[in-house]
Amino acid sequence: MKIFKYILLSLFSIVLWTSCSDDDEKNPGNPVMDIKSEFSSAMFGDSLPFKINVSDEVPLSTLKARVYYGEEMVSEVVLRTKTEGEYNSKIYIPYLKDTPNGTAKLEFVLQNINFTITSKTYDLSVTRPVYPYLTFVTADKEYRMEHTSGYNYELTTALPQKIKGYIKSPTVTSIGNVMTFGWEDNAISHGSTNDITFSNLTAGTYTISFNTSDYSAAPFIVAYAINGTVMERIDDDNFKIDLSLTQGQEITVDGIDGFEEWWIDPDFFSANGDKLVFNPIAGKYRISADFKLKYLKVEVMSGNDLAGLNADGTGAIWIIGDSQGKPTFANTGWDPAKAICMAPMGNGKYKTSFVAGKTIKANAINFVFFQVKNWSPSFGPETLTVNSDLVLIGLGQTVNGVDKGNIALVKDKTLTEGKTYVFVIDVSAGIDKAVLTVEEK
Repeated sequence: MKIFKYILLSLFSIVLWTSCSDDDEKNPGNPVMDIKSEFSSAMFGDSLPFKINVSDEVPLSTLKARVYYGEEMVSEVVLRTKTEGEYNSKIYIPYLKDTPNGTAKLEFVLQNINFTITSKTYDLSVTRPVYPYLTFVTADKEYRMEHTSGYNYELTTALPQKIKGYIKSPTVTSIGNVMTFGWEDNAISHGSTNDITFSNLTAGTYTISFNTSDYSAAPFIVAYAINGTVMERIDDDNFKIDLSLTQGQEITVDGIDGFEEWWIDPDFFSANGDKLVFNPIAGKYRISADFKLKYLKVEVMSGNDLAGLNADGTGAIWIIGDSQGKPTFANTGWDPAKAICMAPMGNGKYKTSFVAGKTIKANAINFVFFQVKNWSPSFGPETLTVNSDLVLIGLGQTVNGVDKGNIALVKDKTLTEGKTYVFVIDVSAGIDKAVLTVEEK
């Protein structure tokens, strides 16, 4: 009998629960918002706080806060309303490029589990903040950029010819955020701290400017020039130019701050006061300025491409290995990008000079002469004779202990630290009858 009563009670409970559940599903409900905050104005970049009491006769689902610029929703916050009561949060007022001051729409939407919603909207006056100053942040120093007019800011002080950093703002309201401006996708972008590279014609006192509305900035003067022709930018640290040059021609370099400290490759240039004199034979050359390593790399061109060695002995010969490099042997490796172009001196002769202990290792050398700036073809013992008591060409590990085609020191030989060694390849008898000589100076 007791078991029967328990069964009846259980069935009654299920029916009652189902009935209530059905009532909730059938009842659309009435979401109610009691907004405790006041909204009239905000600044781009603010985090706008809000406080709202919510209630309904059926369970609630979500509370959404949205900001619209025109018809576009630009910001949204979604809160899960598990219980009735008070909810506190913030919504970001986006800081966007070229967005004029005006009226935004602030909307709150409350929804229950039956998808019944109620909403309230406010007109919100939004303006771009005018900061008392900005800060230009570099790796080792911060500079104050003064407000000049409108959304314009300037820094005028003694600066290097090129300087990198990002820009940040202070906050001007209690709900404001620090804005940052950095370099993204070849332009200044809000929210980034990647370095912006400003550059001037020369080091000294000049002005860096920035506009916080259209993100215009200056100066970006890349005026690195050789013989009056501006070099093409590869990236922040590398520039190049292709020029037709003649042997003995004077070379002028403009716009590179501290150029007197750069390393000059004696195979390609001789110093003549504040000018350089070009040493190789006439032809087309690519000169690349490497601002990290501070040197001018010179490579022979054929038309618009880097040259290789031609059947008649003209063109270019390249060195790739892991014992030599310019301006120091630290810039080395079995990598065609690090290949050294030998200077063509005419009559089938190509020259490269190394300083032992600086641009080539003194106690072990290991490189190959290539006919292109790539892995093949290269000179091997069938096509290159070595006429030197210092170096040899590899015949194979099992023959003379050196990989075939690699240039190495003769056993028990070393180079003298600080001495210059001139490697010359002569292909005047044919590119398959090349002769290598090495002279110590």
